[in-house]
Amino acid sequence: MLSSFAAVNPANNGWAMAKTILIVDDEQDILDLLTFNLKREGYETLTAADGDTALELAHSSHPDLVILDVMLPGLDGWEVLRELRRDPRTEHLPVVFLTAKDSEIDEVVGLELGADDYIVKPISMHKLLARVKLALRKAAAATAPLAEKIAFGNVVVDSASYSVTVKGENVPFTKKEFEILRYLAQRPGRVISRETLLNELWDEDVVVIDRTIDVHIRKIREKLGDDEMRHIETLKGVGYRFINEI
Repeated sequence: MLSSFAAVNPANNGWAMAKTILIVDDEQDILDLLTFNLKREGYETLTAADGDTALELAHSSHPDLVILDVMLPGLDGWEVLRELRRDPRTEHLPVVFLTAKDSEIDEVVGLELGADDYIVKPISMHKLLARVKLALRKAAAATAPLAEKIAFGNVVVDSASYSVTVKGENVPFTKKEFEILRYLAQRPGRVISRETLLNELWDEDVVVIDRTIDVHIRKIREKLGDDEMRHIETLKGVGYRFINEI
């Protein structure tokens, strides 16, 4: 169950008005509660009580984000997410798990499958809405044109020259080190698995193991230095997350 509370006030923010949220849960009271509060925030909503219906709506109605329970009749939330990520039409659709499954391994599984966030019930509606807005902002940033230069802390990553400067000094990065750093920095706040980095940055005919990514990340951190290495966060058993502001 979600924690009980009064409905929050509508945000009336322009970008939220156009967004459609698909809510997937087999408990009608949760569907009703989320629908009521999301609509008060200006969102459009769709609901599904099972995994098969959720997939049908995701493909036919093109929601902007899915709030997904794990324990569902028919296809469970894990399989729903797998299917969404396999389909080119929905592979980048933001998915936020909202579930009573609260073990660390469940959270790791959800993030490894490609969820944008994993939220354990109960949670206040104010916090849930904040996480929904954050997931939507991240999705918008991920689809925006990628900047030629990325700056964080005292670091500048320049795609035009394939160069990295730290405190104004040029620091030599190998091609792969540069590409990994740039890939992470272009997606602040997103959890990026080792598998994703391997698939995106290495050719299919090149044999690379997860340990290779860890070695590259270690070298990147060393070159960034003590003051800047903290921008790359390790999520044990999941992957890495870039934090722009610390």
